[in-house]
Amino acid sequence: MKIAPKQPLFFNSISALHQALGLPKPLHPLISLVDYSDVKADTADLQKGMVFNFYKISYKKDFTGKIKYGQSHYDFDEGGLSFFSPNQVISALENEADYGGYTLLIHPDFILGHPLGQHIRNYGFFEYGVTEALYLSDKEKKVIIGIFENIGAELESAIDQISQDVLVSQVELLLNYSKRFYTRQFITRKTSINDLLVRFEATLSEYFDSDQPSLTGLPTVVQLASPLNVSPHYLSDMLRTVTGQNTQQHIHEKLIEKAKELLTVTSLTVSEIAYKLGFEHPQSFNRMFKKKTKLSPLDFRQSFN
Repeated sequence: MKIAPKQPLFFNSISALHQALGLPKPLHPLISLVDYSDVKADTADLQKGMVFNFYKISYKKDFTGKIKYGQSHYDFDEGGLSFFSPNQVISALENEADYGGYTLLIHPDFILGHPLGQHIRNYGFFEYGVTEALYLSDKEKKVIIGIFENIGAELESAIDQISQDVLVSQVELLLNYSKRFYTRQFITRKTSINDLLVRFEATLSEYFDSDQPSLTGLPTVVQLASPLNVSPHYLSDMLRTVTGQNTQQHIHEKLIEKAKELLTVTSLTVSEIAYKLGFEHPQSFNRMFKKKTKLSPLDFRQSFN
């Protein structure tokens, strides 16, 4: 008898998640701060997976279990800050309550009408994988926990006409500090970042040295991120911070490098080179090459003859 796969649990409201975790009703229906030490419920059913219709920002410390995100597992032994946008699937593999920390839950309706409602999508770390969590220094932890506590205190206060503005400003402050700390992490974690850079360059070179471009076109950020086991947003943000160029700019740089090689060491026509590099139309290749080098492909070739 074939066993049906476990279906994730969908939570359309913050109140429903509170109930599943054995917590009192949230102080506000659209935003809540959860202290993991308050979670007492049996969370075995959550191992099926969870899909939230709201944003989730979690700081976890002293975690003894693991979290599953997609097909990957992430060990939070060192603690970390992670970000989830609505409709991402997350599941707890072990005791969900067996660690300290906070989770901030924000329904999209809470920031609707505020500028943050429009530009929250610009914080790329909401699209990072859990394995790309933000590790915080002791000083950074104090900043982040301080903001969580400010949010908690505001939620405990009587709601007035500016309560929402205050809470939204605190959420935005949390996101801006997180952006700053991620930039620091890209710079300070030199060993792992340098290794990722080397593997990225090798993957890019391997792609252009193969017949793949003529078959599937120019490589996408998703195609390059997949073999590196990182998310596309993380890869682009890391490259932009460390090298000053995002993934797309690196692709174009490698493409021009390969085009120069083919123009100087082969007798392929410009059109043949364009198709070999993944362009559907030679004119597109000509425009890009001239934009990057100030010479047409033919002029570049003739300069070496």
